[in-house]
Order: sequence, then structure tokens, then C-alpha cells
Amino acid sequence: MALMPNIDTDLLRSFVLIADSGSFTRAAAIVGRTQSAISMQVRRLEEIVGRPLFLRDGRRVTLTRHGEYLLEPARQMLALNDQVVAALREPHMSGRIRIGAPDDYATRYLPGILARFAATHPDVQVMVVCEPSVNLRRMLDEDELDLALVSVGFEPQDNEVVWRGPLVWVGSAQHRPQDQTPLPLVLSHIECSWRKAAERALEELGRPWRLAYTSTSQTGQIAAVLAGLAVGVMTPSLLPEGVRILGERDGFPPLPDFQIALAQSAAAPQPLADTLARHIAASFRAEAKAGAGAAKPPAGRGAGRTRRVAA
Repeated sequence: MALMPNIDTDLLRSFVLIADSGSFTRAAAIVGRTQSAISMQVRRLEEIVGRPLFLRDGRRVTLTRHGEYLLEPARQMLALNDQVVAALREPHMSGRIRIGAPDDYATRYLPGILARFAATHPDVQVMVVCEPSVNLRRMLDEDELDLALVSVGFEPQDNEVVWRGPLVWVGSAQHRPQDQTPLPLVLSHIECSWRKAAERALEELGRPWRLAYTSTSQTGQIAAVLAGLAVGVMTPSLLPEGVRILGERDGFPPLPDFQIALAQSAAAPQPLADTLARHIAASFRAEAKAGAGAAKPPAGRGAGRTRRVAA
């Protein structure tokens, strides 16, 4: 009886990364290999299972039906592998860690970060709080949070800038609120750095505007944009279908880059907080390296005294 071939977990890891990111390039950046090396791994995996796993249409990569079948077992095999290795190599950790982030950061960045952290630290309870950056800063100061991702401008002294990327004007693909005078805007609370950037840019341009809608939730702002009721400010990586970027041809001035800082409370439990902080910083570095969401390497740390949270 012929023995079944073994599947190398490295091959499965690359397969899952490609499936999750939809890109050979991003997967290669995350694992620190070339795109050709990742392509060779996929070919090797396809040889082992005897089926094609991806359909390639230009830059777009989708799973075949055999790839869809393999995806969940591959996740389970990797999770078991990581759990065993972590149990034997890393000190056992348990307890609770509290992390905060604005809802748009939480939706965009936290799922992958928390999934990887849970795979290696299954006994750690993570509590996630979604609030605007100004509230998160207060919660850090009052030791109600251990870690927080905040927009630069609200970071406390102990922080590390982990992300820098562009802000863009956005409107509905089906409506034209940008043609109205004064321009109707949907923005967040008055202390929001994105709101301040938008107001400053329009005032310097001399373009009249009015605040038509406010929402501290990105979901609420997107709803107003999709309905064609107002123009908003977002990041390219957060745009849903039906929203389009408005540029200088539409009469909009450029906006500055935004930055995200990772801050830690002085009372955060150790080594839990440092371990999760390293996971977060490493994930942002991988995203920036892959060029996801038009990110750029962080320009530097937040103002004031800094605390290095990434090894």
C-alpha cells in the first residue's frame, strides 16, 4: 500500500496567506520571501494534492473549488501546529489583556492580529474596546485599557508609531453631493484629527462647506456617503463598494497622511502586554512591506517620550 505524501506546513501557511490576502505579493512580504518562491510553494502544494488551488486573472487571485475545500483543514492543521510549538517553546501565559481601537482600525487590522495571537496564546483572554481615539487616550491614562491603537495626535507619551498612510476624500459612486454649495460633509467628533485635516484643507482652499452629518463610527459615516448625502474622509483600504475617491479633478485639495500609534498603559500586565504589542507591531510592519492600503513605513515615533514596543 502506497504511503500518502506529507504536506509541509510551510506550504499550507503560504496557501492560507494567499487566500486571505488575495495576493501572492502580500503573502510573500508577510513571510519574508520572494513572490517567485511563494509561487513555487503553491506549485509544490498543487503537485502534492493533485489539483489546482488558485485561479489567476491578472492581479486577482481566487480559490478554485478544491482550494476552497482545502482552506479550512489547512487552517486547522496550522492552528494545531502553532499551538503545539508555542506550548513547548514559549512560556505559558494566561490572564486578561484589554486593547482599544477606533472601530475602523478594529475592523481593518485587529482580526488577523488577534487570530494569530490566539493561536499561540489560547489561554489569554483579550477584551476589545471600540471608541474614538480621544476616549481611548483617557482610558489609557486612567488604566482602563492596557494597549490602544490611536490616531497620532491623541497618543500618550509611551507609544510607537506603527502605521502611516494617506487620507482621501470620498463620495458616492451614484450621487454627486460634491457639486453642492456649500459642500455637505460627514465627519467625526470635533477633536478628530481626520476632521481637523478636512476642515483645514477646505478653509485653505476657500471652499464653503457645512457639517451635514456627524458620526464617531466609520460605519455611520459610510452610510451617509453611500446615500449620497455628504462627502467624507477615509483611508483607501476602508472603501466599500459604491464609494469612490474624489481628487483634485473633483475640486478637492490633497489631505495629509495619517498615522496610527500603539500605546501602552504603565500599569499593563507583563509580559502579556509586551507580547501582544510585538504581535501588533509585527503585523503592521508586514502590511506596510506588502504595500496594503497604500501604506508607508512609519515616519517615526509619536511626540514626547517614547517606549519601544516592538523588538
